[in-house]
Amino acid sequence: MNNTVKISLLSLLCLALIALFLFTGLIGEWDYVFPRRLYKVAAIAITGAAIAYSTLVFQTVTNNRILTPSIIGLDSLYLLFQTFIMFVFGSTSVLVRNAELNFLLSTACMLVFVALLYRLMFKREGRHLYFLLLVGLVLGTLFGSLSTFMQVLIDPSEFLILQGKMFASFNNVNIDLLPLAFGVMIAVLLYGLRFLGILDVLSLGRDHAVNLGVAYDAIIKRLLAVAAVLVSLSTALVGPITFLGLLVVNVAYQLMVTYRHRSLLTSSILISIAALIGGQLLVERVFTFSTTISVIVNFAGGSYFLYLLLRENKL
Repeated sequence: MNNTVKISLLSLLCLALIALFLFTGLIGEWDYVFPRRLYKVAAIAITGAAIAYSTLVFQTVTNNRILTPSIIGLDSLYLLFQTFIMFVFGSTSVLVRNAELNFLLSTACMLVFVALLYRLMFKREGRHLYFLLLVGLVLGTLFGSLSTFMQVLIDPSEFLILQGKMFASFNNVNIDLLPLAFGVMIAVLLYGLRFLGILDVLSLGRDHAVNLGVAYDAIIKRLLAVAAVLVSLSTALVGPITFLGLLVVNVAYQLMVTYRHRSLLTSSILISIAALIGGQLLVERVFTFSTTISVIVNFAGGSYFLYLLLRENKL
């Protein structure tokens, strides 16, 4: 079975799951229920595409398939920024009530962080991956500790508002942000088309890419900026989902058996959307909202992460 057929089957699976999610169990007024399900599907599609794209790019840049952008503290930085706004300005601030302004400032903050991180680590030849892991873990812990410190000091009612941003859930999708998120996602996908062939070369490693004429430093800087924007986008919409990217990208690698990022990107996005739609169906129809999709995804992704570690250890 070639990759075109596999991608076609994944597309059919996504369409079937979306139809199942939209049209089954409709109780009450269609005018009320159906538009809300459409908003959820739109948020799932944007979030799934953003997480799959950012993880695939990050794994190619680092040349490691068990890493995600969250390892360098991007998710933690986003939550720290939200906590800081709530701690300093309060829940009535325009920075909290205006979703678009909040998203733009969060993205700018993450881009500055990525630029600083790049100067600290990726300029150091031969050691960047180890520095990436070490500094990322340290900074992620630091951001989490600072967030917790401020969260215990803020008003309990404001903490409840902040809590909605700390756990991934498609039941409280930020609808006001959907048009901007859709526009940003399309712009990033179009911008990223020029890098698909270069990503194939980058997957060979830094030395081979440089020898083949790739402007390595400039390309890496741009790709990290793309990953930061996408992580900010997905986290702003539904909250952090730690293991989803790791899960879907590695499944895409095993399913497609290719190095070409055009096929890997398409399949990763489709698998991500199918996983999120299937997980949301379980949350709503099986568990009747007694859990969140982040619990299901993190359980499946964590188990798969352990499997990857054990498999690599045997090789």
